[in-house]
Formats: sequence, C-alpha cells, structure tokens
Amino acid sequence: MSHYKPYPAYKDSGVEWLGRVPEHWTIGPYKATIQIENGSDYKEVEADDGYPVIGSGGPFAYSSKLMYDGESVLLGRKGTIDKPLYVNGAFWAVDTMYWSIIKPGAHGRFAYYTATTIPFDMYSTNTALPSMTKSVLGSHVVAFPGFEEQQAIAGHLDRETARIDALVEKKIRFIELLREKRQALITHAVTKGLDPSVKMKDSGVEWLGAVPEHWVIKRFRDICISISTGPFGTALGNEDYITGGIPVINPSHIIDEQCSPDPDITVSTETALRLSFWAMRAGDLVTARRGELGRAAIIFGEQDGWICGTGSLRVRPNPSQALTEYLHTVLQSRYAREWLNLASVGATMANLNEGILGSLPLALPPSTAEQEKLLSSLAAQSERLIKIEQKAALSVALLKECRSALITAAVTGQIDLREAV
Repeated sequence: MSHYKPYPAYKDSGVEWLGRVPEHWTIGPYKATIQIENGSDYKEVEADDGYPVIGSGGPFAYSSKLMYDGESVLLGRKGTIDKPLYVNGAFWAVDTMYWSIIKPGAHGRFAYYTATTIPFDMYSTNTALPSMTKSVLGSHVVAFPGFEEQQAIAGHLDRETARIDALVEKKIRFIELLREKRQALITHAVTKGLDPSVKMKDSGVEWLGAVPEHWVIKRFRDICISISTGPFGTALGNEDYITGGIPVINPSHIIDEQCSPDPDITVSTETALRLSFWAMRAGDLVTARRGELGRAAIIFGEQDGWICGTGSLRVRPNPSQALTEYLHTVLQSRYAREWLNLASVGATMANLNEGILGSLPLALPPSTAEQEKLLSSLAAQSERLIKIEQKAALSVALLKECRSALITAAVTGQIDLREAV
C-alpha cells in the first residue's frame, strides 16, 4: 500500500488500538452510524419462495414476510460472530443475527467495511458458543468522515476488493486444478503403474481396467490384519474428554493427510486403557468413515497409542503384503474415492463401515520393494505440483492479508482515498 498517501493532518483518537485518525474525522461509538436490531426465528414465516432468510453464511431459505427492506449491515449474535454481511433489499434475519438500520449521514458500505475491522475475539463472551451483545457492538469506538468521503472510500474499497477477490478466486481455481492433476497422477500410479513400457492385462474389475500384467488384484481386507470402526454408543462419550490427554482422532482431525489433534478432544490414561481395543499403532492408517471418504492419515511412532475416534476407521495393514504408504496412496486416488462414495450408506451423509472399505478392489505390485519403488517415483513426480500449489496458496494468503490491511487502513484513516482512482 506504499502508493497510498496519508492525510495531511491527524489527531489522537484517545483509543489505544485506533491510534491517530484524520483531524477532520469524527470519533464515536459504532451505534452513531447504525441502529442495531435483533433478528428473529424464521420457522413460522418459512416459505417455498419469497424474501431471503439470512444467517451468518448468507441466504439459505425463504420467508413469507420481510423484516426490513433497504441497506443493512448484519452482525453475528451467536455462533459465527466475525463475518459481517451487507444487504441491500428486502430480507429476514435469523435470531442468531443482528440487523441494522443505516443512520442519516452514514454510508451503508462504509459501515459494513468498518464492521469487518471490529476485534470480535476481544469482545466475544467466554463461552463454548461465541456470543456478542448489542451493547458491546454499539459501543465499539470507530472513526468516520462526512458522507461524501465515506462514499468515496467505500467506492474505492469496492473496486479494489473486487479486484483482489477475482485474483484470489483465479488462484484458488488454479490450486484446485493442480490438486486434480496430482490426484490423476496418483490414480494412474496405483492402477497402471509409472512404467509406460510394462505389459498390461485386464483386471476383470471395471473400476481398475487394465493393470500391469504382474500386479495382483485384491480386496482391501485381503491385505489387512484388521479394519475396525472406532468406539460407539456408551464406549466413548463427551464426559470422557479432557484437555491435554491422549488424542482421539475423528475425521475433522485428519487435515492434509495428517493427524492434527484437538487438545480438547483427548482422554485420560485410564480411559485410553479402557479403550485400548481402539488404540492405534505406528504403521496403522486412520480414515474417515463419514464425510470426505478416503481422507486418511498414517500413524507414526510418536502417535502410537492415540485412539481411533467414533467417526473413523482404523486400518492395520499386513506388512508382508502391503506398505501402509501404498494403501494411503490408494485412498487418495480418484477411483477409490468414487467407489467408496457409491458403495457407502447413508441418506444425508456418506458412511463407511468395515465391510464396505474391506470390499474396495485394488491392484498392487506383488512385492513391498516394488511398491516402495513406485511410491518413490510418484513422490518425485508429485513434488513439483506440490511446490507450485504451496506457492499459489501462499499467494492467496498474502492477497487476503492485503485485502484486510487495505480495509483497515481505509476505514481508520491511515490512507487518504479521497482522490484515489
């Protein structure tokens, strides 16, 4: 933002985190710019068509009645509290949201951009479900210029954030394409191998097609010592969880093919001993049995003894037949994920069980030495794609930081946008 100029004169706001503001700007509570009102339950007004019902994630249903028609900044009251929304039109706001009336002399878009800079974490109530009160939001100190200057600032932010958002969207799509390309490479590796000169044979399995002639065709269970569902029913309840104990791994803790435990979803040594049947050992795989099927992580030495969660399956490969890394790679392939989703049960969410996962057909080199060689070659070919993806992801993060910094600088008067093009 070095090309932006500051205002010619500043004054002390008297607020530590706000610092200096332009000399001619007004300092006051946020409620000086908007009148905050409570949302309401939509169940009695829900309809097949009509006015949009807006929650923290945006419109999700319709209402037969409207709550307000016009410009409004919507703020979270409970749950997702740090994602303000801007609406211009007729709507109904749910009971976990606040909506607002823009006051005379205030510009709706400027008020919205100001809302995005509120330090919600600082104000949020210290409860399991984050909450914000109307009085706290209304008392938040802000700085603002006259209406025409607010309009100029908001207009510039609209243009610049739209430009940044377009760049972010383009890079995210690029990342998606890279991931698709990497998954296609993985799928090819675990069904065709990486040697283009090898002789092929018909696998007899539609999902696999032709495979290298010397490979063996198996079911997932044939190369595993065991496949076990995590504890269910009364075996593990919320009352068993403590902070800082032995981790329990559910699907939400499998991130980027690795275990990322939640320090609050852990159990005591005594409880872990009681759940020892579901303990995982180094070399096991833990995979999601609901949601994103095929998402899995390898258990390493320092994770030995962690507990397979209710929403997960523990896979213990037979080391004489298959490398854990090979089975992990199979589960990342497109064919395996498509097969699992089609074979899974559940009306609203796909669910795996031991039998379904065990029935997954796969092809693999007959020796673990050849599996290791294939994995090494695949890793070398994947590395370039991974590095490009990491670079693109860093670019997305920097663009988002730039967007946030620009908005903060603009609505606190750190930069002068009155004549910005």
